[in-house]
Amino acid sequence: MSLAHNVPEEGDVASVMKTLVAAGATVLREADAPPYGGVRGYVADPDGHIWEIAWNPAWPIDEEGHVVFGV
Repeated sequence: MSLAHNVPEEGDVASVMKTLVAAGATVLREADAPPYGGVRGYVADPDGHIWEIAWNPAWPIDEEGHVVFGV
């Protein structure tokens, strides 16, 4: 199982991952572009929980920080 954190901009994936590593996370998979689009990378937090940091151009994020489906 992994938890996911979606970001509003493509470049935010690497930036968030860098911030998490500085806070003690471990990179499991560097940010890359999967075949289905977008950008994603994986880190493990200090407790071992796995997080996917992702940007998906088909899922915009609104002003309140919520992913919007079906736009």
